[in-house]
Amino acid sequence: MAGKTLSARLIEDHLVEGRARAGEEIALRMDQALLQDILGTLVMLELEAMGVERAVPQPTVQYIDHDLVQQGPLTADAHRFLKSACERFGIWYSGPGNGISHPVHMEHFGVPGQSLVGSDSHTTAAGSLGMLAIGAGGIEVALAIAGEPLVLQMPRIWGVELTGHLPEWVSARDVALELLRRHGVAGAKNCILEFYGPGVASLSAMDRHIIANMGTEMGATTSVFPSDDNTRRFLAARGREAVWQPLCADSDCVYDLHEQIDLSALEPLIALPSSPGNVVPVTEAVGAPVYQSYIGSSGCPGYSEFATVAGILDDRPSAEGVSLDINPSTRQVLGAMIESGALARLVQAGARIHQAGCNGCIGMGQAPAQGQNSLRTVPRNFPGRSGTPEDSVFLCSAETAAASAITGTITDPRTLDIAYPRVAEPDRLPAADAGLKAPAGPGGAARPELAISDNTPPLPALQPLPDSLDVPILLTVGDDISTDDIMPAGTAIPYWCNVHASARFLFAPIDAGYPEKAADVADAGGHAIVGGDNYGQGSSRENAALVPALQGLKVVVARSFARLHWQNLVCFGVLPLSPADETAARRLEAGGRLRFDDIHGQLAAGNTVNAHLDGEPIALVHELTDRQRELLWMGGVINRIKQQRIEADGAA
Repeated sequence: MAGKTLSARLIEDHLVEGRARAGEEIALRMDQALLQDILGTLVMLELEAMGVERAVPQPTVQYIDHDLVQQGPLTADAHRFLKSACERFGIWYSGPGNGISHPVHMEHFGVPGQSLVGSDSHTTAAGSLGMLAIGAGGIEVALAIAGEPLVLQMPRIWGVELTGHLPEWVSARDVALELLRRHGVAGAKNCILEFYGPGVASLSAMDRHIIANMGTEMGATTSVFPSDDNTRRFLAARGREAVWQPLCADSDCVYDLHEQIDLSALEPLIALPSSPGNVVPVTEAVGAPVYQSYIGSSGCPGYSEFATVAGILDDRPSAEGVSLDINPSTRQVLGAMIESGALARLVQAGARIHQAGCNGCIGMGQAPAQGQNSLRTVPRNFPGRSGTPEDSVFLCSAETAAASAITGTITDPRTLDIAYPRVAEPDRLPAADAGLKAPAGPGGAARPELAISDNTPPLPALQPLPDSLDVPILLTVGDDISTDDIMPAGTAIPYWCNVHASARFLFAPIDAGYPEKAADVADAGGHAIVGGDNYGQGSSRENAALVPALQGLKVVVARSFARLHWQNLVCFGVLPLSPADETAARRLEAGGRLRFDDIHGQLAAGNTVNAHLDGEPIALVHELTDRQRELLWMGGVINRIKQQRIEADGAA
């Protein structure tokens, strides 16, 4: 009998329902949970709506890392609300300035072998420590915080064997880009990327963080690395060696899918605008002028990246006209940069230093000039995500970004006439705990009330999916529509905690008139949207499903869906369907009006739903489980949990 993969062992250790067979629905116990601020507010409102009293997974941590630009009182009010919610529900609070959730969580709370769910798609970064770390919609995280298991489709396990060592001027970022070059932005949907092989030992824990973080851009459920001496070294440097344990796959295990990457054969890569999957060798992009070189974010979080950039720029100022933006990932990393002198060297090279947080990655500051090239070490370059509507964003390594800042054009860093100044992670890097507040123990003082403001209204109730629908197709979109397209970030972020105020931003990059059109037909039964392949790719942001649902969205028919958004639609009572064949797909692209009869009966009877498009029959299909059909009939997860609590109270 073949041995077990590490991913299979982690799933087996946390499995509470179902069979761990690829494609089947499973339920997993969550040991830890994390929230980021712009979606955490909705999660806290959901916890209140569900009647939850205290977070079950410990630690559960609320990070303030996205909405940091306090242009008015909305941001500060939201932070105050989140702090009060942490006190009310027994949740750790990591305040503004502490840094990005993913590296901060690794520093303070990462434990090999444990499970983690987060309201951020890049929660997968914790797989770098041998954790089973999964990004989910905020409502699913709320359920996990309430003690419910995380339900998902059992992924296939994709073994990625690493051999060799990275050459000079090539870094972990190029490993992630190589996978995207090979497989694109949907190539690992419903898969776990499990890294193993002799090449793994040459990658630090923070190198692994970069790769595990970027696995999300391939649509992967998560990424997993073994827990080895490099993992122990990372934890020991932060005074947390006691939580370390060795973890690896059995030598005779068999993967569902497999491939090999020779690290020694890699070269600097770059993703051209405007998709993480549009990857080419840097040599194919050299010479293009550079306006901005942006280094940092969760896609480039380690001290070693910033220190290496400082070494590259030492006595070499950035070129005239280049905005060199340094975005420290955590307070801890920023402190180490100050102590080592790396920060001073970056400032002397002309760098602009920003506070530790997500910042420009999510379009909160550092937006580039229109029509000008921006090189970034962030995970995504979806159109407009930078905060500039007509942006031109390239994704690359810190080395390529630094070299290009010096020359003023996109540059292969191997052509610089200097020795490669690669800096290793420090042996001692104590975790900074300023701004991190632990929750009070249970049974203490009376639970505080939520610090509600006008921008944090309670969530309105969602209605059950009716048994018949007759709705217009208000919007038809193409392939790879992202959640940034559906619910933009940037200047809209301060309004995300308000499901009413944020509605005006829906689909703004595609059709600014959508909110008004949706309002016009809301009282007449709602509407439908038609999409192409990989609909809803990118962020886990649940408001990209919740807010359209509140505006009357009843059905989305897409050729295929990104995993997280598909789950979010179901959780908020929106029916996700796909055309049964190419003929149906082409007919839907023309728009029209969809009519459904006996929806409940059809969903229960099988995977085909027979509808009418402008009066003519059309066949659609679905992949819903019995549990998900029940959610739709009840109007989503919140209604279901409320009903369960009423029934439990009645039984008691």
